[in-house]
Amino acid sequence: MRHFPIRALKACRVAAALVFHVSLLTFASQANAEPPRSPEQARQMYESGWQAQQEQLQRQRRPTRAVKRSRRSEEPIQTDSTEEEPVEKLDDARVVLVVGDFMAAGLADALTDDYAQFARVKIVDGTKGSSGLVRDDFYDWPKEIGQIMESAKPSVVVVMLGANDRQAMTTGTAKEPPRSDAWTAEYVKRVEALTKAVRDRKVPLVWVGQPAFKYASMSSDMLAFDDIYQRVAEAAGGDYVDIWDGFVDENGAFRFTGPDVNGQPVRLRSDDGITLSKAGKRKVAFYVEKPLNKILGSAAAPGAGLQPNALPGTGPADLLAPSHDRTAPISLSAPPVDGNSDLLGSKIAAKPGIARTAAERLTIEGIAPSSPPGRADDFGGADGAASASPPLPDVPIPPAGSSPTIEKRLDATGAVKP
Repeated sequence: MRHFPIRALKACRVAAALVFHVSLLTFASQANAEPPRSPEQARQMYESGWQAQQEQLQRQRRPTRAVKRSRRSEEPIQTDSTEEEPVEKLDDARVVLVVGDFMAAGLADALTDDYAQFARVKIVDGTKGSSGLVRDDFYDWPKEIGQIMESAKPSVVVVMLGANDRQAMTTGTAKEPPRSDAWTAEYVKRVEALTKAVRDRKVPLVWVGQPAFKYASMSSDMLAFDDIYQRVAEAAGGDYVDIWDGFVDENGAFRFTGPDVNGQPVRLRSDDGITLSKAGKRKVAFYVEKPLNKILGSAAAPGAGLQPNALPGTGPADLLAPSHDRTAPISLSAPPVDGNSDLLGSKIAAKPGIARTAAERLTIEGIAPSSPPGRADDFGGADGAASASPPLPDVPIPPAGSSPTIEKRLDATGAVKP
C-alpha cells in the first residue's frame, strides 16, 4: 500500500477546513439575505442608482467657485441708525442727583436714557450698589450726602434705598434683629437724618419706594420700609413715588412679567426675582419723571436751551413741524390759535362799521341771499327785481296760559275754507 507524505495530508486537511468555513459563510449569508425582489423593484433600484451616479458626475464636473470669506467678525457691529445721539448738555443744565443702592443705579441708567435729548437736564449717578441705611460702617449716607451735593450742585435729589437693609443693625453695643421695635426706631431716625441733610440745603427731594420681590418675606419687609419712607419724606416736604402697583398682578402678588410704559407685556425682573430688567428700570423711571418734570419745569422740554440751528435738521420749519410721538402741550394762558376767545354757543355781536357777508347773514341772521335773475327760485319777475316775501298777516297772540281756539269751516268738497 502506497503511503502519502505527511505534508500532503496536512494540505488536504487545511483545504477541507477552508471548504467547510466557506460553506458556513455561504449558508449564513443566504439565511440573512433579503427575499428576492420583483423585476419592477430591481428596475427601480437600477434607475435610482444610475441617477445618483449621474448627479455625482455632474458635481465633479462643476467648476469650483471661490468662497468669499465674510468679514462680519472683523467689522464692528452696526447699531440702529434710528437711535438719536444724546445732545450736548448746556453749562447751566439742571442736575438730577440719584443716590441709593443697586436699585437706584438702575434708575439712574434709565433716567439718563430718558433725558438724553434734554440739553438742560443732566443726570448724575451718585449711587453705591451695596450700601444702605443699616450698615453705616460700610457707607454712612446721612454724612456722605452733604459732600456729594456740594460736588454735584443738584437741582433735585432722587433717593432709592432699602433693598440691602434686611439685616441686623448695631445700635451702641447691642445688635438688634430686623424690624424689631428698637431696630425700627433707629431706622426711622436714619431715614429722617438723610432727609434732613437734603432738605437743609433747600434742595427738592424725591424718594422712590421699593417694588415687590420674588420672596414673600422680602416683599413684606419692603412694604414696611415704604411706609416709613413715605411718612418721613412727605413730612419733610418732599415727594414720595409709589411704584408697588407697577410690579404686582391684580391680586397684589409678585410677577416677573407685566406691561411696560407702552402697555406691552414684557419681562420686568431678572431670574433672581430681585434685580430689574431694562424694561423694569424704564418703568421705574416713568413713575419718577412725573414729579421730576414738575420740579424741573421748562428745562424738561425737549430741545430746551438749544439754538434753532444747533443740531442738523432743526431749522425753523422743523421746529414747527408736529411730532408723531407726542402731542405738544397747550398752555391755558396762551392766545387762541384762531384768534377768537368766544365760547361755543355764545352770541356774537356785529362789529360796527363792518358789513356782513352773505354767509354771515345766512348763519347769524337767517337771511338767505337773493336768487340770481332767471333762476327757478327767482320770484321777482323777468325785470330782475329782487324777490320779496309777501308780508305775513297779523295773527292775534292769545294771552299766556290760555289755549287758542281755532275754528275750521269746511266747504262742500271737504276742504278747509280760508
